[in-house]
Amino acid sequence: MNDNSHNALEHALEQAAKEPANRPAFYQLLLESEVFALGHTESEGDGRRTLAVGEKISIVNWQKNDGTPVIPFFSSLDVLRRAIKEQQSFVAMPARSLLEVTKGATLVLNPGSSYSKEFFPHEIEAMLATGVNHVAQSRVVQKPTQVLLGQPANHPSEMIAALTKLLAKHPSVKAAYLCLMHDPSTQEKPSLVVGFEGEALERAMQEAGSVAADTAPKGVSVDFIKIVRGGEGLSAYFLKSVQPFYERAERTWGPS
Repeated sequence: MNDNSHNALEHALEQAAKEPANRPAFYQLLLESEVFALGHTESEGDGRRTLAVGEKISIVNWQKNDGTPVIPFFSSLDVLRRAIKEQQSFVAMPARSLLEVTKGATLVLNPGSSYSKEFFPHEIEAMLATGVNHVAQSRVVQKPTQVLLGQPANHPSEMIAALTKLLAKHPSVKAAYLCLMHDPSTQEKPSLVVGFEGEALERAMQEAGSVAADTAPKGVSVDFIKIVRGGEGLSAYFLKSVQPFYERAERTWGPS
């Protein structure tokens, strides 16, 4: 990609650091971008090249303050050059390829810059599988279960604000609701439940899971469900007893 795309990635990283709702878009852009890593291939020279099948690549590790290894990579050559004290060889490659060949390692994007992001192995696995840094765990209720439902005494304001901004980017979501649920038979403490109403919700819920993982109150789990009109249980509770925290704005026509 050209330098403008690198600037776009740096801008996306800054926006993601400032606003959790922007993080899914940052992860997607990163996976589509070319990045730069310190290291070399079996062939002479550095810079942009297409790796041959089976060709070995050596990537430089740095050490964090605690002595653990981390692989630095960079959104542009300018950022790379500012981060090193002496000339070093580098390779340019798609970010997805770098994440794949370094699986199991911890990486950090743009270390030493105003905005950087550390990626742990579990985040990288999730990004390669889903496009975001969090994989939701599915569970199915096997039998009718009595649960306690209500509104949280401590409103998760940060999470709700971030989800509201994120869902505005997804026209598939008609509305979203929040409640607190406690199933004494399986839960030590209550969990938050977010209900989504709409069609083709998979991507929106996937991205919302990533945002919720970053913004939910510490130690509180978050469950997602799809609301079914005419359904029972949680769907009925949300539709009858809870005001949505997000509703899609319906476009109206008329004089401005």
